[in-house]
Amino acid sequence: MSDAIAPETIEALLPEVAELIVGALNLDMAPAEIEPDAPLFGEGLGLDSIDVLEIALVVSKRYGFQLKSDNADNIRIFSSLRALTAHIAAQRSA
Repeated sequence: MSDAIAPETIEALLPEVAELIVGALNLDMAPAEIEPDAPLFGEGLGLDSIDVLEIALVVSKRYGFQLKSDNADNIRIFSSLRALTAHIAAQRSA
């Protein structure tokens, strides 16, 4: 499914999703400071499960689809900004 999404589409959407994360979590950083391939949890951005709920809420409002808490792919989906953006791009075009 996400294989069909062009890398250019994902690259174009990265800044928008980064801005969404920074705004939703009131992070004290610029969206451009989020490394696309750095982990969102732990050593990377350092997010926790509450942060994921906040992100899921704003993604649902902005893009019109639900990120389910019981989705087995959530670890992959939220592994990095690029992974989350690719998932959003795939869901938007579905």
